[in-house]
Amino acid sequence: MSQSLSRALTILVSLGEDSQSLDQLANQLGVHKSTVLRLLQTMEAQRFVTHDSQHRYMLGSRLFELANRTLEQRDVRTLARPHLTALNAATKQTIHLATYESGEAIYIDKFDATESVRMYSRIGRPAPLHCTAVGKVLVSARPRAEWPSIAEQIDYRPFTERTIRTPERYLQELEKVVAQGYAEDHEEHESFVNCIGVPIHDGTGAVVAAVSMSVPDMLLEHDQVLAELPRVRATAEAISAELGWTPSRVTIPTKGRP
Repeated sequence: MSQSLSRALTILVSLGEDSQSLDQLANQLGVHKSTVLRLLQTMEAQRFVTHDSQHRYMLGSRLFELANRTLEQRDVRTLARPHLTALNAATKQTIHLATYESGEAIYIDKFDATESVRMYSRIGRPAPLHCTAVGKVLVSARPRAEWPSIAEQIDYRPFTERTIRTPERYLQELEKVVAQGYAEDHEEHESFVNCIGVPIHDGTGAVVAAVSMSVPDMLLEHDQVLAELPRVRATAEAISAELGWTPSRVTIPTKGRP
């Protein structure tokens, strides 16, 4: 790597931590201030850095543009697939990936269980918002101001005796999901299936998808399914990391979709 390029990259990394003066940058690089100033002037001309009235340098707008383009080019299904494949192989249970589109939770990927009955879900089909783990996760990530409207529009079809049947009860469930950081389908969609779901974040912190694991109760009881939560959560975090998210980043509501 050329010396100038190496120094420029070092400057960008340093400015990513905090704004810096010319003297500070020169000391970090171990070179004369005139050398650093020439680099900064070139980078500032391309909007990679900028400086304030106190001549402290910081990252420029070009980096934000590039970061946003990078995030837009990343496809959650493609990035998630190897992680979901590994989760499916490790648990041998049904794994779903879903996104929120036009007011519905849509399955965009599925890995069938290898040692149990298959679920009725299909890629491309909607998941009921009121009785699936992915549905609850995705709606709970919407701005709270949207919750009442979404809750009122749901058809509370009673799939089982445990299915939520009123908007009031559904809103309570959404609060629970936000508080605990995951959602459950405790035999609410299918009478013999328990499911846990967790959110996937992109680089801005927005929830862009949800991953879930579904298990028939003949294989694992409810508490045993919950015991798998750390494994499912670790998978979601690995996918989120691929999308540019870090746990320290503040989470914001999921992006609005048409």
